[in-house]
Amino acid sequence: MSVLFTVVLPVFLILGYGYVVTWRGMLSDSAIDGIQRFAQNFALPVLLFQSMAAMDLGADLDAGMLGAFYAGAFLGFALGYFGAQALGRPPEDCVAIGFVCLFSNSLLLGVPITERAYGAQALTGNYAIISIHSPLLYTFGITVMEFTRARGQNLSVATVALRALGGVLRTPLVIGILAGLAVNLAQTAGLVLPEGFWAAAGMIARAALPAALFGLGGILYRYRPEGELRLVALCCAASLVIHPAVTLALTHAFGTPPAGVRSAVLTAAMPPGVNAYLFAALYGRAQRVAASSVLVATALSLLTAWFWLGLLP
Repeated sequence: MSVLFTVVLPVFLILGYGYVVTWRGMLSDSAIDGIQRFAQNFALPVLLFQSMAAMDLGADLDAGMLGAFYAGAFLGFALGYFGAQALGRPPEDCVAIGFVCLFSNSLLLGVPITERAYGAQALTGNYAIISIHSPLLYTFGITVMEFTRARGQNLSVATVALRALGGVLRTPLVIGILAGLAVNLAQTAGLVLPEGFWAAAGMIARAALPAALFGLGGILYRYRPEGELRLVALCCAASLVIHPAVTLALTHAFGTPPAGVRSAVLTAAMPPGVNAYLFAALYGRAQRVAASSVLVATALSLLTAWFWLGLLP
C-alpha cells in the first residue's frame, strides 16, 4: 500500500491538480493549451535531447527488453484493430483504435513513476524505449493509415512511405531524440559542449514533466466518456493488462536484467497518451473512442500501475 501513496499517487496528484484547476475555471483553455505546447514542443524535447546525448548506446539498448516491449505493443495494435473490425467499424477507424492500444504514455507517466519507484539511475531502460517509441510507432501508425486511406488511389509505396516519414520527422519529440543522438555520436568523436549549455538544458528539462502532467490534467478535463464502451474497454484492457503481461513474460523468457524488466513492464503498463487521441483527431477517425480511452485508462492506471509495481523484482 505504501507504494501506492509514495510512488504512484504523487504523479497523479499533479495530473489531478491540472484537472481541478481547469474544472474550476482558474485557467482558461487557451492557458492550458499554452502550458501543454510548452511541455510537448519545447521542454520535453529538451529532456529527451539531454537523455539521448548522455546515453551509453552500446550498453543501454538491450535488444531483449526492446523486443519484449514492442512485441506487446504491436499485439495491442492487432487486438484493437481486429476487435474494432469485429464490431463493424470501418477500416480507418480500426487503425485509429489500434493506435490507441499501441501508443502507451511512456514519457509523461512511465518516466516519473519509474523514477519515484527506483530512482533516476533506473531510467536508462525507459529512455532506451522512448528513443524509438515515437519514431517507430508514429511511422507505423501513419503508414498503415495512409495505406488504408489510399485504397484504390493508385499511389506508390514510396509515395505513402515518404508522406509518413515526413510527418514523423516534423514531430518535436522526434527532433529532440534525433538531435540528442547526433550530439551523443559527436561527443564520442571529441565534441565538448560548455557546461553552461548543459546547465541551461537541465533547467528546462526539470520543468518538463511537472508542466506536462499539469497540462495533461487540464486537457483530460475536456474529454467525456462516450462512444462505443466495448471498444473503450478493449483499449483499456490492451493497454493496462495485455501489453504489460506480454512484456513481463517475454523479458523473463529473454533473460532481461531486473532493471530492464522494471523499465519495460512499467512503460508497457501505462495508459494511452494524449498523442493517441491526437492521431485519431488528425485523421478525424474514432475520436470519441480515443478520447474516452485516454481518460478512462489514465484513471484506472492509478491502481493498475500499483499492481504491476508489486509484481516487479
